[in-house]
Amino acid sequence: MLVQKYYESERFVPDKEMDACGLFGVMHTGGVRFGGRMAIDAIKNMKVRGSGLGGGFAIYGLYPKYKDYYALHIIYQNKNLAAKKIVETFLKKHFYVVFDEEIPTNPDIRLFAPPLAWRYFVAPQKSGVEEDVPDDEYVISKVMYLNSEIEDAYVFSSGKDAGVFKGVGFPEEIADYFMLEQLYEGYIWTVHSRFPTNTPGWWGGAHPLSILDWTVVHNGEISSYGANRRFLEMHNYYCTLHTDTEVLAYAVDLLMRRQGLPIEVVAKIFAPPMWEAIRYMSDDDIELYTALRMTYAPLLMNGPFTVIVAHHNEMIGLTDRIRLRPITAGARGELVFLSSEEAAIHAVCPDLELAWTPPGGEPVVVRLHTKDHLRSLNKSI
Repeated sequence: MLVQKYYESERFVPDKEMDACGLFGVMHTGGVRFGGRMAIDAIKNMKVRGSGLGGGFAIYGLYPKYKDYYALHIIYQNKNLAAKKIVETFLKKHFYVVFDEEIPTNPDIRLFAPPLAWRYFVAPQKSGVEEDVPDDEYVISKVMYLNSEIEDAYVFSSGKDAGVFKGVGFPEEIADYFMLEQLYEGYIWTVHSRFPTNTPGWWGGAHPLSILDWTVVHNGEISSYGANRRFLEMHNYYCTLHTDTEVLAYAVDLLMRRQGLPIEVVAKIFAPPMWEAIRYMSDDDIELYTALRMTYAPLLMNGPFTVIVAHHNEMIGLTDRIRLRPITAGARGELVFLSSEEAAIHAVCPDLELAWTPPGGEPVVVRLHTKDHLRSLNKSI
């Protein structure tokens, strides 16, 4: 109620639309880094899709000086310095901390209850039985511990040469607060404007949701959250951020990084064909889709959803099977766009060369330093 009173008194709040949330992503397939103006202007073009209760950005390629280190973005709710001391003692025990600082913010930007935001560039410091643990698994285990065991401390992002900046506010306010346009460049930008449906609007629960360098922005509702979460807990992923989207980030990491599945297969796990449709497929496809549905049944994502998933070298757009939430793709030269609305793409790229609507359940995959994305585009049209 306090949050709602604040926003009602301070600014116009659009009428809430349950099929809202705004998503936008832009990638330069040649790896050229650029500022955040396009992402900021595009999401402002879709302001009616947000409520001011959550917004955020993921940026790839923003830390070239520390690109070989894991960048931990950590918030301390209520600016809890006791929690910060506990976290830093934990980090010094388990990591080599090569540099840390408060994440720069603009004090003139008014947001609701901003936490203390800090970043740490770290390398794993392993000992004993953990010496043989792969670095990524080591980092995930420590992130899960911090998020589940230390009160008022939450890890925003934990990837190399990537970072998430998010909070309670409209996304353009988040951009101004963290001075994204002035301070950062990247070759992938994704952004989210949030209408919380079944989850609270708070700094940790704003999108993007991330683990390592995987980030997810999501429009929709994951009604299978309970089953998804229990399956992921068996693989040592723990959901603590009070949002259904968290399961998507962890499921992507489990399936694509740990198990090495391609996104084309992962899409059929999240949004599989109906059993009735499988019956009429070829024998090979019947075998494949039956195995996927039986093996990964707890990771079927029930409910309407559209997501933009990003990690180094790749940006992916995916909707549920019947497209209950919209997504549009576009391209000009080496820039490729994914958006909730085509108008937002045209607003930042008036001379767009190509725009299309991806089929439901079929991923749009944009890759770095390759012509594969052009084949993907042509296949999707």
